[in-house]
Amino acid sequence: MRVLSILFTLIFSLSIYAEPLENAQLKFKIPLAKESTTRPMTVAYIPVEKKYYIGDGGLAPLGLEPFSKSEVHVFDEEGVYIKSFNPGFDNRSIYFNDNTKSLETVTYNVSSAAGFYPNTGIFKIELDDKGLPNNRSTTISGFSETFGSAGTMPTYDAKNNVYYAKQEKSNVVRVIDASSNEIKSEIKLDISAAGAEHHDITDHYVAFSGKKDHELVLLDVDHKKFLTFDLKGNFKGASNLPKDLKVRAKNHFNGLGYTINGYFFLFIDSEGEFGTYHAYNLFK
Repeated sequence: MRVLSILFTLIFSLSIYAEPLENAQLKFKIPLAKESTTRPMTVAYIPVEKKYYIGDGGLAPLGLEPFSKSEVHVFDEEGVYIKSFNPGFDNRSIYFNDNTKSLETVTYNVSSAAGFYPNTGIFKIELDDKGLPNNRSTTISGFSETFGSAGTMPTYDAKNNVYYAKQEKSNVVRVIDASSNEIKSEIKLDISAAGAEHHDITDHYVAFSGKKDHELVLLDVDHKKFLTFDLKGNFKGASNLPKDLKVRAKNHFNGLGYTINGYFFLFIDSEGEFGTYHAYNLFK
């Protein structure tokens, strides 16, 4: 029993302590099977369901309609398309909450910085017994100005029960308490130490990796690399993308995601009929 305990501790430690790979490893791809209703935003993975969920965003409810037409697309763990659903949200950040064991989404304008829209806030997307959305949802919280930028794509940290909300046109990441929606702190990422400026990096998104001293990950679009930072904002390392990869200006704003099983997703709109998500491993 003691040997098993030591072995588990060692495996757990290795899974947390990691260094960035010099070159990010492309592990698999998810080609979209149909045209996005709006534009692909972020990606979630639910381990027990062995499924990926891609949330579309960019389409607020129109006129008197209370629901967005943006969809959620479901794929198996091999990247094979299953079905699309319309829970009714203008998704900005879709993720698996390991504390509540639920699929959740943060909508566009969660801060109400651009005016109030229906179905704005943070919601649980309910699933059926096959792990598929049943087009029903539960409100977790309404809009909160503490999230800042209207277009922010907050990343959830289940261990500390906080969101990391990157602010646009800056290196600032707000740390938001998920229970109260209050600002706990602000992190200023030292992007200059990485040789980047705010217009080089993703405008609304920073990933939470869970890797000690490399907890936060940014995509440097212009230099085609992933940048890692600790929770004090110190630059810690980089992992390069292929130089011939066609990363677009759109990747400053959408087509991103980091899943609980440790992959950074990057949407390549020029690959395949409707675009393709690449899943990268960044750590040794």
